Amino acid sequence: MDRTTFPESGNMPRPRPVVQPFAGRIGGNQGLVVDRTDPNNADLLKKVPDAAPLMTFREGFDLRGFWDIDLWKFGFIECMGTMMMVFVTSWMAVRPASAATNVSATSASGVFSTSTFLGPLFGGISNWLFLTLFIFSFSNVSGSHLNPTITLATFFARLISLPRMVIYLLGQTLGGTLAGLILRSAYGSRDFTVGGCAVNTRLVPVDEAFLLEFIFCLVLIFLSFGVGLDPRQSSIYGAALSPFLVGMTLGVVSWGSSFTRAGYAGASLNPARCFGVYVATSFPGYHWIQWVGPLAASIGHGIVYFVAPPWGH
Repeated sequence: MDRTTFPESGNMPRPRPVVQPFAGRIGGNQGLVVDRTDPNNADLLKKVPDAAPLMTFREGFDLRGFWDIDLWKFGFIECMGTMMMVFVTSWMAVRPASAATNVSATSASGVFSTSTFLGPLFGGISNWLFLTLFIFSFSNVSGSHLNPTITLATFFARLISLPRMVIYLLGQTLGGTLAGLILRSAYGSRDFTVGGCAVNTRLVPVDEAFLLEFIFCLVLIFLSFGVGLDPRQSSIYGAALSPFLVGMTLGVVSWGSSFTRAGYAGASLNPARCFGVYVATSFPGYHWIQWVGPLAASIGHGIVYFVAPPWGH
């Protein structure tokens, strides 16, 4: 039998991985960015203004990015990643709608030996592990936001451009919608709730639920930026540990927000996730909380980031 021969590998050009410089990449501590002051980067920055941090207002709002096919590819990746993450993190938190929302503990040891505490603990650990793996998988492509809260926060911190923000939000919302349709089909009915997306307004007024969403999103953003987007951390633990710490942040915050108050099943932290859940079930009157809370938290964090940025001017 004839055998095909190949040239020696040393004589063949080796393909190079394609990673676009991007300041808002989760998990890299802004290691894959370029120097905005270097004239050799001028052409790249015209096409990708968020390839370096600290964009000007004009650069951040440059609408030419909407015609960049690469951004739409990244938005598609965000859609696929968000769809998978929303489905898997929602599926493991599904419970019948007839079950009470975060009922009070009745055991002698208080809440700590009940499902009110142990259920969110399992969910928090699962979120931690899943998000870590998703960041490792998608970070080198789209930056692995997979969450409108992170996309909004990086925009107000001047780490991503307006076109990237809009395209990513569209992709994430579409991904959440697809996950919701799959979730409803897989569960077989609309009669269920999901932890992090359920509020008993008879026990928790809407204004108080909004306050909880705002403060927990603010905590999530500050911690995620501290461990996943701070360039000063790259010399301490490098980029390899960063996705693990960002995943831990989501897990701890989602768990810590879930068991203290009866009627409150935890902070959403990811508007696309709850949007998908509501597509699968129905939209409650308080569904705006899951969007306005992260938006307000992102603006608040953006002000602090503007006052004390990690980069020197």
